[in-house]
Parts: sequence; C-alpha cells; structure tokens
Amino acid sequence: MKNLKDYFLYAMCIIAIAFSAGSFVKVYASKTPAATASSAAGQPVDLTYATDKALPSVVTVRVVTNSRTQTVEMEDPFSDFFDPFGFFGRGQGGTQRRQVQTPKRQGSGSGVIISADGYIVTNNHVVDGADEITVILTDNREYNARIIGTDANTDLALIKVEAKELPAIAIGDSQKLKVGEWVIAIGNPFSIGTTVTAGIVSAKARSMSSGASVTSVQSFIQTDAAINRGNSGGALVNVNGELVGINSMLYSETGSYSGYGFAIPTTIMNKVVDDLKKYGAVQRALIGIQGSDLSSYVDRLKQEGRDVPEFGTVNGIYVAKVDEDGAGAAAGLKEGDIITAIDNQSLTKMAELQEYLAKKQPGDKVTITYLRNKSKKTAQVTLKNAQGGTAVVKPADMDVLGAQFRPVTDEERKQLEIGYGLKVTKVNKGAIKNAGINEGFVIMSANDTPMRSVNDLQDAVKTASTSRDPVLYIKGVYPTGRKGYFAIQLETE
Repeated sequence: MKNLKDYFLYAMCIIAIAFSAGSFVKVYASKTPAATASSAAGQPVDLTYATDKALPSVVTVRVVTNSRTQTVEMEDPFSDFFDPFGFFGRGQGGTQRRQVQTPKRQGSGSGVIISADGYIVTNNHVVDGADEITVILTDNREYNARIIGTDANTDLALIKVEAKELPAIAIGDSQKLKVGEWVIAIGNPFSIGTTVTAGIVSAKARSMSSGASVTSVQSFIQTDAAINRGNSGGALVNVNGELVGINSMLYSETGSYSGYGFAIPTTIMNKVVDDLKKYGAVQRALIGIQGSDLSSYVDRLKQEGRDVPEFGTVNGIYVAKVDEDGAGAAAGLKEGDIITAIDNQSLTKMAELQEYLAKKQPGDKVTITYLRNKSKKTAQVTLKNAQGGTAVVKPADMDVLGAQFRPVTDEERKQLEIGYGLKVTKVNKGAIKNAGINEGFVIMSANDTPMRSVNDLQDAVKTASTSRDPVLYIKGVYPTGRKGYFAIQLETE
C-alpha cells in the first residue's frame, strides 16, 4: 500500500505541475498581441487589441461651407406677357434670372492620423468645397486643418493640423489581406461619436463598374463591417491594429448600411499621400487603354446577342480601346488584345491592373503579358502621365494667368444680359495676355464650368493643368456684347 500511495502522490504532483504550466502559458499568451490577432480554427478572434491600438488615431472631420450668392435661371410663364422685350432681365426661353443665397452648410466625416506631426488622410468628398475644416480627436482636442491636396480619382484627401506627438496609426500592407480575414471599421457614423464595427474582408480589388479607363482608380477592399454615412474617411484596420484601408463608400439601395462597405487600400493611399506632399498633385502613371474584365466583356456580348469569340479558359483584361498617343500604343498594344499579367503578376480584373499602376510613376517601365489571336506576347511599356509625357505634373495656380478678376456687378449683368461671370480687371504678363484677352472681357465659363466666383476659376485652372489636355477653354463676352472664345495653354513643369 505504501508504494501505491507514493505512486498516487507522484501522479497528483505531475497533474498539478501540468495545470500550473498551462495556466502560465495561457496568462502569458493573453498578453501577447499575436495571440489576440489570431485564434485556433473555428474560434472567435479577440479584436480588443486592434481596437485599443487604432482607436486614438481616428478623428472626426467637421466641415463648413459658407453661404454664397448665386444667380439662377427660373421658369417664368408670365414673362412674355409682362416683359415681351426683356427689359427687366428676362432670359432666353421664358426664364427669369434671380439671385439666391445658398444656406451655410455643415457636415462631418472621419479621418486617420498617419503621422505624429499632423498629417491626416480622409476622403476627397468629405472636404470638397469646404471653407472651414475642424479635426476632433478622441480625447476631444480640436484643431483647425488645411488642405494639402486632394485627388478625386481615388477619392482621397490629405489635410494637416499644426500639432505634434499625435497618435499616428501604424500602416499595414493591404496586399497581404486575405478574403475572409477579420477587420474592423472605425469612424463617426451619423455624428454619434467614434464607433467600431467588425466584419471580414468580403472581396479584394472590387470595382463598382464593369469597365473603365485606368485613369479612374477603382480597386476597393469590400467588407461586411458596417459602414454608414459619416464613416467616410475612417479607418479599416486588421487584427494587428494596422491601417489597411480608408473607408470610402457603402453599397445600399436605401442610403444606410445594408451589407457591404468599400475601402481604398493602403497600397493606393501611400502613393497618393507621397505625391500630394511632394508635388501637390498625384503623378498618375498610365498605359493609355480602356477595357474591362474579360468575363464582363463576354457577358455583354451575350446580352447583346452578338457572336462570342472562343477564349477558352483564359482570364484577363479585354482591351477595348488604345489611345493613339498613349504608352500602350507605343508598345504595340491593339484593340482586342487580352492582358493576362503585368511584371509576371497575373491579372483577372481591371481593378487589379489599376491598383498595380497606382503605385507607379510616369517614366517607370513595366512588362505586359498579353494574348493576341491566342498567341502569347510580351511588351515593355514606358508609363506616361495624363498629358502624354513622363515629366512631373504640378497643378498651376492663378498666377499663371497673369491677370486679376472680380465677379460682375448687378449693373453689368443687366447691361450684358448675363446671369454671372468674372470680369478681367487687369492684365499683366501671362497666359491671359498671350491668348489675346484684354481688360473688360467677362469670362462666362471655363472648360464648360460656369464662372460665378474667383474660386471657380482657380479650381478650373488647377484641374486643367493636371489633365490630359492642359488647356483652359474660355467662353465669354466683350463689353460691347460680342461673344469671345479662347483656348489658353497652361504651361506645366
């Protein structure tokens, strides 16, 4: 019996030691980020570590758009009867010009602190047209912000506050995300306060259109983490607390969350931020083609009742159009080619090509693999900017025009029978003088955009100077009433 008791005590000691060791491992592991970022198959993931790490970096972005005076044309069914000769400002087609005061508007979105010295990323549509921008941190500190640069093609904007030692988020690699991986969305939906929602990556390289030019970047991370109005510009974060996307939009027939949200991947964000800091505009590298996913192209042919070529099991991008002066044309690409890879990276969707090119600069060289009549070919392509070159494109300022402007007065509107316009009050050396425009000329539109304020002209100049055609097409009227049309070449570096 004595021996049996000894064996029993010995066994109990072994069991106690095993339990103690297991508890130690469990306690130690619970304090390790890697343990909270992953779990055994079929077990729930603890997202508290990621939330604690990322939450202080997400801010509320409040914007104010001041009241403005605008001239609008309104239908006036009695104008022909009471004012047949237009003495009282009647417009063409029985319309009456009236001045209206737009209300002061306020809105809010979200943003993400990406550097301790005050750089913040948000959506372009959050700050577009804003006169005042206020950033509010989770600890209720408030700062006035200024816009460093915006990019409508990716719906990203970079703003800055004057502060130091801000809680900047760690930036992760969105390319490493896997479909089915857990993510959290952090933002300020409906202005109720900073909110965290969780979901999985539902898809990658998602485009919201079946076909597009590569000038418009659509390569979203799709997630079922709830995203609502106000989440725009907020953070999509992986389980390690790293930023992997900027929440941009939701898919909904009601305007509220109904299943899926979409975020701009950090692979695109990083390039946009760097370019906006250095140049004030994104240096977009283009192949110069338009096309769509091959599967979408085949579906469209079937719907139209047209013959469908035999493509076999090929996946890729169908080239529907090649710009004559683009990089693709110079490398020999033609309509009907099927692009299957870029730099040995397989492509099945246009969005994948867009995301890859979004990281490149004009002048960079890439190798395109494509099929033509079922024959495999390769071509080296030197990427070009939107203007067909490889030089840095910087947005031009109003100074390039070499002139001064002001909105037309009420008297000038009546005299010239116009509803709005900018009068050239002084001409110095610059693009206005080179085009032959003199003092007194009234600019009605620039690139088909009505000119109601000097800000309208400034926006038109910046947009045109970074476009494929850096020309400002001016329509206006002379003091005598004669109409004038000019094409102003905007010099870019």
